Amino acid sequence: MSQKIYIVEDDASIRELESYALKSAGFETLGFENSRDFFAQMESHLPDLILLDIMLPGTDGLKVLETIRSTPAYSKLPVILVTAKTGEIDAVKGLDSGADDYITKPFGVMELISRVKALLRRIDRVKKEVLNYGTIRIDVSRHTVQVDGNEVELTYKEYEILKYLMKNRGIVLTRDSLMEKIWGYDFEHGNRTVDVHIQSLRKKLGTAGDAIKTIRNVGYKIGD
Repeated sequence: MSQKIYIVEDDASIRELESYALKSAGFETLGFENSRDFFAQMESHLPDLILLDIMLPGTDGLKVLETIRSTPAYSKLPVILVTAKTGEIDAVKGLDSGADDYITKPFGVMELISRVKALLRRIDRVKKEVLNYGTIRIDVSRHTVQVDGNEVELTYKEYEILKYLMKNRGIVLTRDSLMEKIWGYDFEHGNRTVDVHIQSLRKKLGTAGDAIKTIRNVGYKIGD
């Protein structure tokens, strides 16, 4: 069965170009010129990926993304933002809000297809990924964390920190590397931010939180 992609783009010519390119690559597509029609369709059928323009009439793409990520039924859907070349700040905001990738206009057809295929391959690998350490279990596909079989509620940043530590078990991760990986940038009070999140994460994990070791003056690690 072909994978289905929803295209949310108010410019008909761009929407048709994206649709034609993706159909030529073997995907099914469905286009929407506004968020209202898009969400109406989402209630009946979910796509495999969403191509979302930032500059939409009415509710803009960043607000649409926010709704997608805050709605449990939609929150795990992969989203690629489409933005104008001058919209780098919006693209960064979108990535911070949970977009998986972004592409700037004007773009080449082959680049679009390549980005879509790469993201779908990455998502497919993630769906099969489960991380375990001691009594801690992360189901990456479901974005859930369990300790002794009981689900633990973490914030997005706490979850990403724990996942990064468990993927690098036995390796000491500096505060700077955690800041760069999880937040995507560094700033003056970054070390304090990392420490506060680690403290909160340990508390939520209960006794399993002892698995997160502090390496003095360096950072943190899980495992030997």
